[in-house]
Amino acid sequence: MNEKSMNSISKTNWEKVDSLSEEDINTSDIPPLTEEFFSNSRWWKSQVPLKVVVQVDSDTLAWFQAQGEDSERKMAAALRIYAAAHQ
Repeated sequence: MNEKSMNSISKTNWEKVDSLSEEDINTSDIPPLTEEFFSNSRWWKSQVPLKVVVQVDSDTLAWFQAQGEDSERKMAAALRIYAAAHQ
């Protein structure tokens, strides 16, 4: 695990982002949604999570636990992102 990537702080000005109105957001580079888009889309419904036992290095577990009370949810999200990237 790359320690630098795990400890990087967002440089996004979230207060400015939160203060933007719909009119302030430039969406000119986003193509319109067409009938073709909707005909190729599918409904996605999340599945009920399964409880599994996975062996994890102690430093990895400690890092996730340091991120807050929802560490298990964050581990599941990290696995989901990894799986999607490798499909």
